[in-house]
Amino acid sequence: MGADRVFAYGAAAGLLGDLLLGDPRRGHPVAAFGRAAAAVERALWRDDRGRGAVHTAVCVGGTVALGSLAARLVRSSPAASAALTGVATWAVVGGTSLAREARAIGRALEAGDVEAARARLPHLCGRDPQALDADGIARAVVESVAENTSDAVVGALVWGAVAGVPGLLGFRAVNTLDAMVGHKSPRYRRYGWASARLDDVAGWPGARLTAVLAALAGPDPRGAVRAWRADAAKHPSPNAGPVEASFAGALGVRLGGTLSYGGRVEHRPVLGGGGRAVAVSDIDRAVRLSRRVGWLALGAGVAARSVMKGRAS
Repeated sequence: MGADRVFAYGAAAGLLGDLLLGDPRRGHPVAAFGRAAAAVERALWRDDRGRGAVHTAVCVGGTVALGSLAARLVRSSPAASAALTGVATWAVVGGTSLAREARAIGRALEAGDVEAARARLPHLCGRDPQALDADGIARAVVESVAENTSDAVVGALVWGAVAGVPGLLGFRAVNTLDAMVGHKSPRYRRYGWASARLDDVAGWPGARLTAVLAALAGPDPRGAVRAWRADAAKHPSPNAGPVEASFAGALGVRLGGTLSYGGRVEHRPVLGGGGRAVAVSDIDRAVRLSRRVGWLALGAGVAARSVMKGRAS
């Protein structure tokens, strides 16, 4: 069994595992990484970019090294290699948890229970829920589904196709570290700079692939491409911009606008300006689009791995 089949079988099994099992309630490997990264931060933290770069190198480099060691230990057995790829894929993707949280908020909004929706929103994104009404919560959920389709599914599959198990684990380490220290709070503005920049680089290919696949899989391909071309560059994030714009155009809705993080109000440009306001029903439409994009990303990764094998032989 070649490396391309190992990845194909393993990644498909991992996505199926995520679909059927979701994330474990206890002992999730990503949570273990978070605890280790927090311990490294306690030892290293200073308000200094250099210290932050060391933190990033230790956490990401250590994760990639562990993935490389594990892959090396099983490389003589294609079945064991596929199994390891499957476990790694299941551990790093989060499509089912993303869909579960989004739909739980959608059900609360459909029932008219805005307070319950506000209580669940922090499970999905970092918005200030008390600053949002029902329409604002629905928009925040759709935006989070779009962005996390890239961060929690497609990006990992891209790096898995490129670098196998080390790529899968390394991408999740980068993305998790950015969520922990990469934001622009006073504590992390300098210390988290390296993590934030590395996340921008690592997320670049997955974000563009997500945008392409959202256009292909969505109900309005032309609208997705049009919104991507017109609006993506307006977003402050180089990777969230293409993804959210493409989702907005594909679903025919408007995203962006005024939002609040940590008591700080931001006025972001509107994405998909020709669309309508987000409705609660759009949450389920976004989740279904996210699912389609994830499976298409697996197909793209398998195809890319086969091409790489063909060129190497």
